[in-house]
Amino acid sequence: MPVQSGVSHPVGVGQDASALAVYLEGIRAGLVGASVIALWFLLVDTFAGRPFYTPTVLGAALFHGGAGIENESAVTPSLELVAGFTWVHYLVFMLIGIGAARLMALAERNPSFGFGIVLFFAVFEFGFLLASMIFAEGVLQRLAWPAVVVGNLLAAVGMGLVLWRGHRQLDIQP
Repeated sequence: MPVQSGVSHPVGVGQDASALAVYLEGIRAGLVGASVIALWFLLVDTFAGRPFYTPTVLGAALFHGGAGIENESAVTPSLELVAGFTWVHYLVFMLIGIGAARLMALAERNPSFGFGIVLFFAVFEFGFLLASMIFAEGVLQRLAWPAVVVGNLLAAVGMGLVLWRGHRQLDIQP
């Protein structure tokens, strides 16, 4: 019977490094997605003459149950709400990015999962809009929902580019 030395096998080390790379790629994709949508709404809000309106409204909805956003003209940017919402926003996007990176790694090992990933994205996007319409109708009324859809699509494209760059060996054909 062979004696085990307590030193992990090189395959285990490679698997750990590979798992770490997937998590880091997911975090990177999440940071890109969160930044893209944050910049999108900064532009939308600035052109509408009310910078930081969107994160203020979303922060008020998240942290105060929507208190203070009943009157659109009375909404004033709050550093506390913007910073708090931005922190949660980035955290959620990093978690989504990690999930997407893990799915990409899975598709790399088993290409038949590729269509499932595309389907998951479509269901996720639709589910987000549906949940927003059901649970955050008041907030969605304050924000132009087409801008929300465009922002989410831009974020998805940004995240997709980060993930595609790390998985170019996947055979993606139309």
